Amino acid sequence: MLKYNQIIEGEIILIDKPYTYSSFDVVRRIKSKFHRLNKTKLKIGHAGTLDPLATGLLVICTGKKTKVIESFLNDDKAYSGIIQIGATTPSFDLETEIDQTFDTSHITPEMIEQTAASFLGSIEQYPPIFSAVKIDGKRAYEMARKGRNVEVRPRQVEIKEFRITKIDGNDIHFYITCSKGTYIRSIAYDFGKKLNNGAHLKALRREKSGNFDVNDAYQLEDFLQLIEESFNQMQLS
Repeated sequence: MLKYNQIIEGEIILIDKPYTYSSFDVVRRIKSKFHRLNKTKLKIGHAGTLDPLATGLLVICTGKKTKVIESFLNDDKAYSGIIQIGATTPSFDLETEIDQTFDTSHITPEMIEQTAASFLGSIEQYPPIFSAVKIDGKRAYEMARKGRNVEVRPRQVEIKEFRITKIDGNDIHFYITCSKGTYIRSIAYDFGKKLNNGAHLKALRREKSGNFDVNDAYQLEDFLQLIEESFNQMQLS
């Protein structure tokens, strides 16, 4: 079991990020726990942002281990999730309301499989305007939420695996392995375009980051409880 002093000294901690939490929210909760227990200022950071509406693996580094964060940022990532065809949203996910709907009655499982296969390899994608990409020093989502015009530049990413795991009506369940910087929301949007239809990301979960797996991760509340128990044991010894 991880101990209070070990975490302060430096550890790599895997957290299963809760739904609606930002990556910063997770870091803030852990940092606040240490401060409340013993006024300890914990050095802490994460190795790769997850959107608030996504769940799954968040790699947290503390203490001297924060020096290795950069080495994890380039790791491939694996995600599972659901693309819903037949409707688009401005954010490419459920952050914003549906703005357009499409008839999907002509779309077959074969078309869906072929579309997934067309993404494999090196592709060019545009990040969503509701993203943390910086434009002239400002986050794109900050301008988008204020209704300002946002122009994002395309980027090259690599899709190494794109499996359709289940088709349930308009819900397309998938598993993707991709390079750093890939926006799965953009893949969902482009998936709809390739079908001459519309689509958005309905659910997303990060399964892996490099050699780290979400199956080895702590639930956030369990980890916060572990910190408190370890601190209490340290006080008694």
